Amino acid sequence: MKRSGGFTLVEVLIVVAIIGILAAVAVPAYQDYVMRGKVTEAFTGLSDFRVRMEQFYQDNRRYDGGGLGGCGVAAPVSKYFDFFCDPAAAPSQTYTANAKGIVTQGMTGFDYQINEKNERKSIGLYSGWSGAGSDCWVRRKDGGC
Repeated sequence: MKRSGGFTLVEVLIVVAIIGILAAVAVPAYQDYVMRGKVTEAFTGLSDFRVRMEQFYQDNRRYDGGGLGGCGVAAPVSKYFDFFCDPAAAPSQTYTANAKGIVTQGMTGFDYQINEKNERKSIGLYSGWSGAGSDCWVRRKDGGC
């Protein structure tokens, strides 16, 4: 009797089950990896903003001025975050800058903050991320800074 080549139904089902299990593990891990890549845009934008604010302060001895939201310099441009600044009453010796996640880019809930003392805070985070309210910029889902 001639034996035909190919796979049995059981073998195909086993392969499909293995692929399903691997996908169930890999897809969420990949999504977290992509999200962690996007939040670095907030950190770099806020750090750059702080440096430019300090340069503005060196020239003007105040943080308020003609920039966005009354701060001395314009906020960074970003694909995933909106940046805004809130100076204290003029002549301003303090400020608070925020990076808030853009909802349409999938960054709902992220809200990071920095001030003139370089105090960094995670005001809000994506659903499922821990560490909201931390005195650091949360970079990972587990709340790690």
